[in-house]
Amino acid sequence: MCNRYGFSLTELMIVVAIIGILAVIAIPNFLKYQARAKQSEAKTNLVAIHTSEIAYFAEKNAYVDDFNAIGFAVTGSSQLYYYELGSSSSGILPTGCTASTLDNVSATGFTAVATGNIDGDPTCDVWTIDENKTLLNVTNDVAL
Repeated sequence: MCNRYGFSLTELMIVVAIIGILAVIAIPNFLKYQARAKQSEAKTNLVAIHTSEIAYFAEKNAYVDDFNAIGFAVTGSSQLYYYELGSSSSGILPTGCTASTLDNVSATGFTAVATGNIDGDPTCDVWTIDENKTLLNVTNDVAL
């Protein structure tokens, strides 16, 4: 009597096929969630700019177009977005993106802009926030 241990070639091929099917389903979803998580950098930093501008306005009764004046600085070694507020900017403009003309600062209002390319395609991701805390995704680089 001969006892064989192990798996047949058919069983191994079935397992490989199942793993392949799971990978085909999981990888695109993972990439979408990863890109959306990267967008949270822009949203978080724009809200921080808004909070800083509101605090500055409460003290000086005017908005300012200087990141240093409001105490805003992007932290961390990996910055995905380029931030603009009037004549002030922070970060490195991603390859393929152009500086925005949407940013604006006056005594009574402001619009700050974040521009990034989070997935390496030709489309840039552009977010804005204004004095009313209206956060808007002007160009969505992760559109489904």
